[in-house]
Amino acid sequence: MERARNILNGSLLWRALTALCLWFGVQWENSAVVRWFLHPRGWNRGASEGSVFYRLWAWLRDKLCWLYEKLRLDRLFTGSVFTRTWFWCMLPVVFAPLFPSTMPVLGMAAVGYCSLLLNLVRDRGRQLAWAPINRYVMLYAAVYMAGTLFSVNLDSSLNPGLLSVAFILFAVVLYNAVENRTQLDTLLTFMVIAAAAVSFYGVLQYIFGWGYQSAAWVDSDMFSSIQFRVASTLSNPNMLGQYLILAIPIGGAKLLSARSWAGRAFYFCCCGVMCLCMLLTFSRGAWLGLLFAGAVFVILLNPRLILLIPVALVGLWFVLPDTITARFASIGNLGDASTSYRVYIWMGTLAMLKNYWLCGIGPGADAFNMVYPAYSFNGISAPHSHNLFLQIVCDAGIAALAVFVILLFVYFRMMCTAIGKEHDRSSRVHQIAFTAGVCGFMVQAMTDYSFYNYRVLFLFWAYLALGALCTRRRRLPEGRLLA
Repeated sequence: MERARNILNGSLLWRALTALCLWFGVQWENSAVVRWFLHPRGWNRGASEGSVFYRLWAWLRDKLCWLYEKLRLDRLFTGSVFTRTWFWCMLPVVFAPLFPSTMPVLGMAAVGYCSLLLNLVRDRGRQLAWAPINRYVMLYAAVYMAGTLFSVNLDSSLNPGLLSVAFILFAVVLYNAVENRTQLDTLLTFMVIAAAAVSFYGVLQYIFGWGYQSAAWVDSDMFSSIQFRVASTLSNPNMLGQYLILAIPIGGAKLLSARSWAGRAFYFCCCGVMCLCMLLTFSRGAWLGLLFAGAVFVILLNPRLILLIPVALVGLWFVLPDTITARFASIGNLGDASTSYRVYIWMGTLAMLKNYWLCGIGPGADAFNMVYPAYSFNGISAPHSHNLFLQIVCDAGIAALAVFVILLFVYFRMMCTAIGKEHDRSSRVHQIAFTAGVCGFMVQAMTDYSFYNYRVLFLFWAYLALGALCTRRRRLPEGRLLA
């Protein structure tokens, strides 16, 4: 055995394999990609320039720069609106909840991608700006794409997987698109206005009975007084509620940071119509998520106000109509068809994941319905697992869930650190709003899977990017809208 080992160690094949392994190790250790993931405070660019991964990106960028200069595209794009990355990223963020479908949002997001790439090609010295969460956003997108490729039905999973990855990575684009405080504040204002418009349309829906109503949305045996649930432009009351959980805290932050009585009155009206629309969704998970978001908002704003939370809850209980209080009180009641439906789906999904926990089954309703029926309880069918965390495992496996949880941890750590150090009142209240919104979103995510609605998926990742931007809002230059 020893003689065989000596012969092997001296062979050309062994030396070649050793050299290859050593080279790969150096590339791995010096890779900018690895440094993004392993070193939260950034990486030493100089130490990464010898990496094959860095050289690949540098080569691609140099070729694009050469092509840009060779074709003299500066004559075409200098001063062009296509170089205004903030503008093209603002459009999908603001109009995503207003459009009835996903494709316009995807089209505008694609222009935002191209605009950022164009600016990177136009300015060789420009580098991507990185938030602490960006490396995990990219890692999650990579793992999710890998899960898509391992789908049990690749044909049906490829489009949902690619679309999800495109919207996930938009968080990195948006973070780089906003260059000054004026752009950030304007974008947040437009987001509140869009949410108020969506909510106002929802209220009109309830008054005039507009829109499609599914019998599955209402348990007529248990809630005979509820005949209509508002969905507005989001196609489903639960999706509308999930969106409003993100929007209402931003409206509250704008209300508290407004400097004029006219501004306070405007944002008060916006918050009022959003809260009214939230009630008319009759979505118990959304109500619970909003209450949790409100509690987080109050506690982070002023911990001494924590005693007001139970007082406010008791007051709401006596003020709100019986229809709403009875609906809220039914949370956890297995006699409710919606609750028992979810419990049975969770049991079936857990049974399915015992065999598919590693790589999942792939994204999309077709992939889910290909496997799930064999594990369903009581023959209950479903398009998804009605739980965000379970569905992530279904889509891309346990690794995707691990990265997503780490991403949330890093996000909350980043936000809480910024809140503790922030002295500017306006910046601090916005940071609190984004923290509270994500907290509330995750609470409802325990009872529903909102990412099947790609506009909500898109807005969630845009929301994370804007939260990261708010952590350095005070340090951003004042600037102009179209810098």
